[in-house]
Amino acid sequence: MSKSQETFSKKEKEKKRQKKKEEKARKREERKANSEGGGLDNMMAYLDEFGNIVDTPPDPTKKKKEIKAENIQLGVPKREEMEDVVNEGKVTFYNDSKGYGFIKDMNSQESYFFHVNGMLEEVVENDKVTFDLEKGQKGLNAVNVKKYVKPVEPVEPVVSEDKDDEDATDDTESDATSDESE
Repeated sequence: MSKSQETFSKKEKEKKRQKKKEEKARKREERKANSEGGGLDNMMAYLDEFGNIVDTPPDPTKKKKEIKAENIQLGVPKREEMEDVVNEGKVTFYNDSKGYGFIKDMNSQESYFFHVNGMLEEVVENDKVTFDLEKGQKGLNAVNVKKYVKPVEPVEPVVSEDKDDEDATDDTESDATSDESE
């Protein structure tokens, strides 16, 4: 028979393992003795209709509100089309060397930042301009900045009736003569 391979250090390690195992079993017994009991029911949590965590189960007799699956939006909500509102304003400050400036809106009297990249035409201070608004890092920015051109209202010419008849006959005669000459 051969001599046992168990050394002093191996015996010590085995004793430590046994001691840890006993300590763990003792702590488990203490937790069981000190717990309120109830087991799984005590650990259950429920969500109410508003998404809050509660410890009471939902009432099955309570009428539930129906929600259509189409109405649930996951992720970023759909972008709503914004009205094409043309804003009018006046350039209060413009630094050509740095390429930025500010426009004061004529309607709301708010000041909006604009950059040279957002300009469609060259502008200078005190120019009346039209612009669109766009969400920037620090608020609304003016883009598509161009000089304001006042819309021209069509003016109907006032012509007497006698003159119209003469002009019409002259036009038809000159058209006929021009066709013959070609």
